Amino acid sequence: MGGFSRRRLLAAGALAVPALTAAGSAAAETEQPDGRTDADTAQSGVRTGAEVLAAQGWQRLAGRRVGVVSNPTGVLRDETHIVDAMVAAGHAPVAVFGPEHGFRGTAQAGGSEGSAPDPRTGIIVYDAYGANRDALAAMFRKAGVELVVFDIADVGARFYTYVWTMYTAMQACAATGAGFLVLDRPNPIGGRASGPQLDPAYASGVGRKPVVQQHGMTVGELAGLFQGEFLPSDGGRVSTVDVARVRGWRRDELRTDLPWVPPSPNMPTQDTALAYVGTCLFEGTSLSEGRGTTRPFETIGAPGIDWRWAERLNGMALPGVRFREAYFAPTFSKFQGVTCGGVQLYRTDDGSFDAIRTAVAMIVTARAGYPGVFGWRSDNWIDRLTGSDRLRRMVDAGAGVDEIVGAWQAELAAFRRQRAPYLIYR
Repeated sequence: MGGFSRRRLLAAGALAVPALTAAGSAAAETEQPDGRTDADTAQSGVRTGAEVLAAQGWQRLAGRRVGVVSNPTGVLRDETHIVDAMVAAGHAPVAVFGPEHGFRGTAQAGGSEGSAPDPRTGIIVYDAYGANRDALAAMFRKAGVELVVFDIADVGARFYTYVWTMYTAMQACAATGAGFLVLDRPNPIGGRASGPQLDPAYASGVGRKPVVQQHGMTVGELAGLFQGEFLPSDGGRVSTVDVARVRGWRRDELRTDLPWVPPSPNMPTQDTALAYVGTCLFEGTSLSEGRGTTRPFETIGAPGIDWRWAERLNGMALPGVRFREAYFAPTFSKFQGVTCGGVQLYRTDDGSFDAIRTAVAMIVTARAGYPGVFGWRSDNWIDRLTGSDRLRRMVDAGAGVDEIVGAWQAELAAFRRQRAPYLIYR
């Protein structure tokens, strides 16, 4: 697995122990039966990696030229952004790097804020969205960055672009010699891996490496996977990777007491995220995925769809979900201002709900029941989202839900084995 082990990740969880590096090792903390470490016994609730550093006065950053990759989700429990907290504590970063939607979150899907001084702090914000390794490395060099701090809340889906911004940032660190520090956060859809694995021939901005659709990892764990499995053959490892781990959280824990900050404009709630890892596939179809409604990715439909779709789906008795006949007129995106018929998803049990299997069932029944309405986007975007053309070909050939889901079980099992050494949390 190449020099980056679970033991080192555990050791890097507390900043009181030696840093996690690609070449070194350190002793792991003692975990208790509830998944906490010794340092957690006097604490209550879940604490993010950012809160661990803030409680220490950000001393881990003292004397270093720090660049921060973040967006509006990079907040402490009191909703103060980490950059603002660093400035207040006297450890102002030399630069900030904004992903899709921007550092302060003013841009819509597929957009960014550009490069300019941050109005609040005066710190230069560089536009990192879409930047490749060389372009981002040039930004790091221009700012004189010695340590890159990454703090963005992910939603657990391979096609959510923030994890690939992190990958590019790690590549840029490897090119410039900068260190990399992840301020870890819980995965809001849990630790279960599910779905098809990306075929490298279909790599894009919504999936660059062979990761399954629902990876079930935190960004800190993904950083370990990237460092150990993908970077060695893709420009080289980062000299030093450190993970400030989450405290008081188990990987099977979906609900925490942390505030929910929408990581993008169409991710208003955690409920959205739990559906998104599956229903985002409707971006690749002619149906609306609910953008422009108050329940994006939970409300799906198109003109010409009626009550029979909900009846058909409910008749399948899919675990953990029910469907309501719904009518809506999106305010933007597909079918703007046009009344659509469709369904709204209602999860009845988080533990048994399988967003990807549910989405496959929805696609199969929509194509069968509404052949004049359902279609694929002309650019075959569905192939980018699922990581290959397999799902599209199987649906078009009339395959059933079990056959389609069964087609990726072997690669899913292999991914679970591959990720195992990099998992930090019980």
